Amino acid sequence: MYCFETGQTVVRRDVHGSGRVWSEHALRVVADTSEALVAACSPGAETRWPALYVKARDDGDRSVRTEAFDAMATGVWELADAVWQETELLVWKPPAAWFSVNAFYTSAGLRNWYVNFEHPTRRTPHGFDTFDLTVDLVVAPDLTRWEWKDEDEYAHVRRLGIVTDTEHQAVDAAREEVLAMLTERTGVFADAERWAAWRWEPAWPTPRLLQPRKAKERVAPKGG
Repeated sequence: MYCFETGQTVVRRDVHGSGRVWSEHALRVVADTSEALVAACSPGAETRWPALYVKARDDGDRSVRTEAFDAMATGVWELADAVWQETELLVWKPPAAWFSVNAFYTSAGLRNWYVNFEHPTRRTPHGFDTFDLTVDLVVAPDLTRWEWKDEDEYAHVRRLGIVTDTEHQAVDAAREEVLAMLTERTGVFADAERWAAWRWEPAWPTPRLLQPRKAKERVAPKGG
């Protein structure tokens, strides 16, 4: 298994079941242990997202994200260069978990926790691959309140067959695991106060993608 040094740049990739890249995000390693890979970024970190995601953000039109999932189902989409905006991000990714725990920070401190349900980690020489399964859990900074997010999009990708029945079962189990972590203060939440005080190391350069950047990348279906 590939192991990473503190301060090293890694790239998180969301990889569709077809093997095609859905997104890329440059991060810098905070810690890499048997418990979890912890990585982070600050505003300006390089990313690539589906072009329709970028359009939805720029236009403030969430319905465009549905078009992005429809494109995923067809196997044809474009990637567009973008940068991480507004917040510092800390990602805690246990290797076998069907989720990652994320923390978002503003100048005022920890804004919220955010649990992203996704495939377990597959390490690569340059980082790790996973695949976002759409549904999320937003958690208050003090861990006393939480709410589910994007259930409508999750239902849509289920209808499209992007999330299979087997993956759905894994997500259901992961939901219960995360709720238990929250109520019992285990996993990353056992050290919630320490992580809440974390901030980006100013001496670290802004994370950049390792591959040459392209204005747009068209991803074609197999055989096309």
